[in-house]
Amino acid sequence: MKFHLRWAVAALSVIALSVSSLAQAASVSGQGTWQTTLQARSFNGGATIGGYYDTALNITWLADANYANTSGYASGTGGAMTWSQANAWAASLNLNGITGWSLPTTGPVNGSISNYNYSCSDNGSTDCGYNISAPGSAYPGSTGSQMAHMFYVTLGNTGLYNTSGNPQASYGLTNTGPFSNIQSNQYWSATAYAPFPNSNAWYFNNNDGGQNDFNQSVSLYAWAVHSGDVGTPVPVPEPASVWLFGSGVLMLLGMSGKRRRC
Repeated sequence: MKFHLRWAVAALSVIALSVSSLAQAASVSGQGTWQTTLQARSFNGGATIGGYYDTALNITWLADANYANTSGYASGTGGAMTWSQANAWAASLNLNGITGWSLPTTGPVNGSISNYNYSCSDNGSTDCGYNISAPGSAYPGSTGSQMAHMFYVTLGNTGLYNTSGNPQASYGLTNTGPFSNIQSNQYWSATAYAPFPNSNAWYFNNNDGGQNDFNQSVSLYAWAVHSGDVGTPVPVPEPASVWLFGSGVLMLLGMSGKRRRC
């Protein structure tokens, strides 16, 4: 009964939060793996970062996690869309000739056997629940859910409950890494819920780290991804300190030369 009541409350929060943006977190250095597993990518060949290639999942995430709103596509709802609308939006993206975008996928947490069932877990052992792919979970580092991996592993965030089922004081989207506009809210997955594929689909909640299914007619947020590595590496600017040091050396050499000529 604990999970039935818990997820009933979570389902109600989907409706309450799906049309509004919650407070944004910040980029936290040293939390999660993002500084070593995400590589900046440009979609116009310049220095503007359009996405990040995720070396752990072999997908490229849009740098703007609410681009549907930023671009004006779904600005009337702040970026929230029904499941079919979200899928259509992602599929319609054409970023400087780069097409083939989609929503992140949700697969079996253990990589081979689907755990689609009517009970959820706190230890990441089922597709529904908390701590999916999190360190210390039943399947740490699992890539079954791309959004859960992003939340728990890449960004190092924590869920509302620990793996023992106890509430945690500090939880949720505390780290956004290099991304902009990540909503502390529910995001649609591209994957329909197998028991009821015509009515329900998987979502991930950045507010509390939970994953579950919900009716496809509800409006949630959408984050587009692309399989593989797309775009071009963003040039790394020369650090100002190096430039200043080089300038100082050249100045000293010039002064030395002048003294020798006098």
